[in-house]
Amino acid sequence: MAEAKAKAKKNIFSKMLSFFRACIGELKKITWPTLGTTTKNFGIVVLVILIAGLFIFALDLGLYELLGLVMNTGSSAIS
Repeated sequence: MAEAKAKAKKNIFSKMLSFFRACIGELKKITWPTLGTTTKNFGIVVLVILIAGLFIFALDLGLYELLGLVMNTGSSAIS
């Protein structure tokens, strides 16, 4: 019974210490990627961002030109 009381009354510092020990234990279980894998994934992300950016840029230009055609047609029909 005395052991149960002693375990139940942990102070904040011992709780923090056990928390950080558990965190370190969990970090050791992680399988970290290699430098080659990280570089490859970084390249893929940059490529996808560039392709999406070019697509949005082309779509913006196309829609801007289409709007210009619609606006010019509307104003010339009135005059």
